[in-house]
Amino acid sequence: MLKHLLIVGAGGMLGSMLRYLCSVMIRTSHFPLATLLVNATGSLAIGIIIGLWLKSQVPGDNWRLFLVTGLCGGFTTFSAFSLECVQLLQQQRYLMAALYISLSVVLGLAATFAGIQLTKLV
Repeated sequence: MLKHLLIVGAGGMLGSMLRYLCSVMIRTSHFPLATLLVNATGSLAIGIIIGLWLKSQVPGDNWRLFLVTGLCGGFTTFSAFSLECVQLLQQQRYLMAALYISLSVVLGLAATFAGIQLTKLV
């Protein structure tokens, strides 16, 4: 159990650091673009990883824990997404909130599906 916690923690640390770098490099004041892109990219990555894992091209549960639970879990930002949605609603920016929610859900699902489909080509 401790080994698995350390594996997930290492992946989570790396994912969180990457998410922070994205938020620093992609700054906008009117739309939470960094979080949207991180969530879409993380969804694509998790789809690719799971697709490869299902094809047994990613060795073992330890890698799945590191990459899926740790790295992707630390990288994607659902809690930040939720906060930004609430802030947009509190600011009465309803159209922007609806756009952000819709794009996040659609892009996230499409990216995960695309990632799994891409692995079928390999």
